[in-house]
Amino acid sequence: MAYLSFIDDAKLEAIISAVLDKGKEAITKAEKQFGRNVIDPIATIFEIASIEINATEWQSNEEVRQAQKSLSNQIGNFHQQLLGSLNGWQNLGSGQLVDIVNPEAKIIGEVKNKYNTLKGSDKSGMYHKLEDLVMRKGHMYKGYTAYYIEIIPKNTKRYNIEFVPSDARTGNVCTANPLIRQIDGYSFYALATGVNNALAELFTVIPAVISYLKPELMTSMEQNNKFVQSFFKTAFEAK
Repeated sequence: MAYLSFIDDAKLEAIISAVLDKGKEAITKAEKQFGRNVIDPIATIFEIASIEINATEWQSNEEVRQAQKSLSNQIGNFHQQLLGSLNGWQNLGSGQLVDIVNPEAKIIGEVKNKYNTLKGSDKSGMYHKLEDLVMRKGHMYKGYTAYYIEIIPKNTKRYNIEFVPSDARTGNVCTANPLIRQIDGYSFYALATGVNNALAELFTVIPAVISYLKPELMTSMEQNNKFVQSFFKTAFEAK
């Protein structure tokens, strides 16, 4: 039986495997390059005292923190790759006009992992970029619906609304346009797949895929799955 109804098993395994590889690279890099960046010695003293750990434990925690920071940058790419692998969708990669596109549905999307990935002052720039793509005469995306996608929302409220950030250039909010939208990840996964609970289904199968790819992690995944499930509820389950 397939992991999910909306993406091929081989594609899903390849995408998850790539994230695991990046995670391994991140921790290896953190271990090898530890100390190359200037470390705040005063903060370190207070951290050791406050958390009540020794220097060895502190360094281990710091290496994990640095690796987590590096890996977190890959999670947005994970969603971009996965959404771009769905039927009808294309992942355009980095450095392109947009992240993902569905030519048949006439949808383009910019994928950000969290609601605060973009600073408030940068959101108007995103708006004007999307506005130019969908409104400029003769542009390949003229008339498309553009989505600014925030996978992790600020709270569990679902939204698919007109994107109207404050315009840093004028001090006013950007002009509402039904073709330029802001949407949470749960809602966009549903829109892109046609499966209402697609993101929840994806989250549920990730541990199984990891266990298949890395059998040595199976016990750990099983033990920690319930713990991590609570975070999914906090992020996505509407109250």
